Amino acid sequence: MAGPPPHRCITPLAAALTWLCASVALAQAPSTPEPVPTPPAPGSVSVRATSEGISLRSADNALLLKLRGYVQMDGRFFESRADRPGSTTLLIRRARPLLEGTLFSLFDFRLLVDFAANVPPLWDAYLEFRPRKEVRVRVGKFRPPVGLERNQSGTHTLFIERALPTDLVPNRDVGVMVHGELKDGVVSYALGAFNGAADGASADTNLDDSFDLAARVFAHPFRAMGIASLSGLGLGIAASRGSQFGSASTTGEAPLRSMGQQTFFIFRTGNGLGETVVAHGAHVRWSPQGYLYVGPLGAMAEYVSSTQEVSLGEQHARLRFESWQASASYVLFGGKAAYDGVKPTAPFGPTAEGWGAVELGARMSELRVDPDAFPVYADPTRAARKAHGWGAVANWYLNSNVRVATSYDHTEYEGGAVEGARLPESVVMSRFQVSW
Repeated sequence: MAGPPPHRCITPLAAALTWLCASVALAQAPSTPEPVPTPPAPGSVSVRATSEGISLRSADNALLLKLRGYVQMDGRFFESRADRPGSTTLLIRRARPLLEGTLFSLFDFRLLVDFAANVPPLWDAYLEFRPRKEVRVRVGKFRPPVGLERNQSGTHTLFIERALPTDLVPNRDVGVMVHGELKDGVVSYALGAFNGAADGASADTNLDDSFDLAARVFAHPFRAMGIASLSGLGLGIAASRGSQFGSASTTGEAPLRSMGQQTFFIFRTGNGLGETVVAHGAHVRWSPQGYLYVGPLGAMAEYVSSTQEVSLGEQHARLRFESWQASASYVLFGGKAAYDGVKPTAPFGPTAEGWGAVELGARMSELRVDPDAFPVYADPTRAARKAHGWGAVANWYLNSNVRVATSYDHTEYEGGAVEGARLPESVVMSRFQVSW
């Protein structure tokens, strides 16, 4: 009997490349002409499978069902030191099947779940009534309209992980929102009422009988003037206001995380309300934001201020957290920069002759904690007063379905250690992304 193969160990990189090649071979190049579908017979259902997923449509176009989704396999490689702040690992960052569609030509719905480890299973679940583009009503669980990068799909962000301002805006919440576009997209607006979620967190229920109001106005001023070269300039402002009251088991406060997803700030916790910091009062956020996309060049900037009243036993304070980020990108070849991601004009694939699109980017980000949080509400030997960092990223969009990315982020801190500052974080991250 023949002995075992001489090489029994396959490195993670080789396994990842094998997986990538298989994905590329299966991906359908968008530039490939699609055959004109045969008109369905009356009462029948048409089925299409494209690079954007599988869709089923009724003969009268009143009913539409789409099966989509994406998977992201990441690698995090922290600086090789015994006292480094994070652990080098491979992980499935997101594994999200998506079901969405249209009912009776007036109602849209979306259901997004996640099978990745240690994450909430339900992300989006809403129904939207859209009688016209100027007025739409959305009800269910979705992103509140506050953060600029937070409201960008995880498949379209420039970097592998979002910047520090995302720590200060809600992730997902349950509520009702009216939104729409005016003057052919020159101005968009959103106004909603939500249960209320802690900074950087998601909420499924209302635990304190109070609600948050959130609003956003965003404009593309040069679209109305017909200046094509500046039509990609968008400017806006968003805000939210509500009252949140936590408990010893559900504090209403979430930890702050670095780009490498390591906790660098957390409030004091203990046994009961006398030793645990909880949200207790008004919570106000506001965020000026904007972006510019001109041909291959892209830029994004946002600032977030989050003010929360907190309590620790009989002590009460109003704490303000601030964060900003600025990023820039350039598409070397194969596409144009855009808020909703680069779309390769010459895809790479088995039936295509192009090499996709390559994009380079850089970013700076900072987050400041209110000095009044120390030492009563946060332990200065464990929680940092400030985080500031920079990073660089390279993205290769093989086609509209496959993306490969590598980034480097370096973050330094003020405070957060028994003596001096918390150790800096240096992390290289990689991502293999398949979407359909």
